[in-house]
Amino acid sequence: MNSTEEWIKREKDVHIQLYRRIPVVFERGEGCWLYDVEGNKYLDLVAGIAVCVLGHCHPHLVKKIKNQVEKLIHTSNLYYTIPQIKLAEELKNITGMDKFFFCNSGAEAVEATLKFARKTTGKKKFVAFTGSFHGRTMGALSVTWKKIFREPFEPLIEPVVFSEYNNVEDLKRKIDENVAAVIVEPIQGEAGVIPAKKEFIQEIFELKEKYGFLVIFDEVQTGFGRTGKWFAKDHFKVEPDMIAMAKGIGSGFPMGCVGVKEWVADKLEYGNHASTFGGNPLACSAALATIETIRKEELIKNAEKIGKLFIEGVRNVFGNSRGLGLMIGTKCENAPDLVKIALKNNLLINATSEKSLRFVPPLVISKEEVEIALEKLEVCKCTGQIK
Repeated sequence: MNSTEEWIKREKDVHIQLYRRIPVVFERGEGCWLYDVEGNKYLDLVAGIAVCVLGHCHPHLVKKIKNQVEKLIHTSNLYYTIPQIKLAEELKNITGMDKFFFCNSGAEAVEATLKFARKTTGKKKFVAFTGSFHGRTMGALSVTWKKIFREPFEPLIEPVVFSEYNNVEDLKRKIDENVAAVIVEPIQGEAGVIPAKKEFIQEIFELKEKYGFLVIFDEVQTGFGRTGKWFAKDHFKVEPDMIAMAKGIGSGFPMGCVGVKEWVADKLEYGNHASTFGGNPLACSAALATIETIRKEELIKNAEKIGKLFIEGVRNVFGNSRGLGLMIGTKCENAPDLVKIALKNNLLINATSEKSLRFVPPLVISKEEVEIALEKLEVCKCTGQIK
């Protein structure tokens, strides 16, 4: 069996080096735990970046995927398939949206919302926010805040205006009658888990009534129980015109989706958008299994209950915390160094910046596992002398 170092050397020989990977090679997973090629066991507080909501290799998910693989994997969207129809029906129940388009990732979902907004309104301008992250494809990148991501690929789509997140007065200055859509994350993930203020979200919807633009919620990271609700919009008691979703929808199986209100769907026509792989039977079966398990095991309640304990525990360790449910952030000095120290203590965590950590564990995480995580974080903090 190859060692970790040997696998990493092989990877560098054949992969474009676009990632700064953590030096560990995983071989299998179960629940909230991952196992590397040398047999070491790690508690996973990253969950594939908020993806594996059921944990790793949940038996029901595995069974449903196996069953579907033996029946039908792919036909394209030239034809109808039963899992796709059933999934859209389920999503209608849990999202509040009316109709759906399936794709393969969060960035693809965002791309679709931007196209739909222009087609629906006839307008061109988008308003996004400081700190935003919506993806790395050309359209999604255009509404992503960090210049380090955008500048190497300019010119991007225009016009796009960035308004200060959670600043109502700045938002009022940036909105006008030319805006096709405002795209917002109800909780900014890559910025370090920053929740939107309720009055800020409310102002977006009040301005929508005045200027007639669409509101797009990017719930790629916040959807499917992550925040202690099916979707983060439910915390704000609002109904956007479109929702971009992905990550947790298939608990590890790659998939994206856009949900839209009826009046948006009515203005879209044959040929406006498409995806060869989007909503194939295998992906839809994985998503159906995910939704079924979230319901059966009451994982939304678990995210809310265990999340409160976790948020309080993180505050005790670092002196601060923020977030909702099992989407938690904290400030600390030298966050990337703490990630390395945590790895040595068999704990997987994620730094979103030099001074910010993000915890997005599987929704199946238990009270006992949270206690283990907090103990390890305390040890890591003391070992690294991190404030």
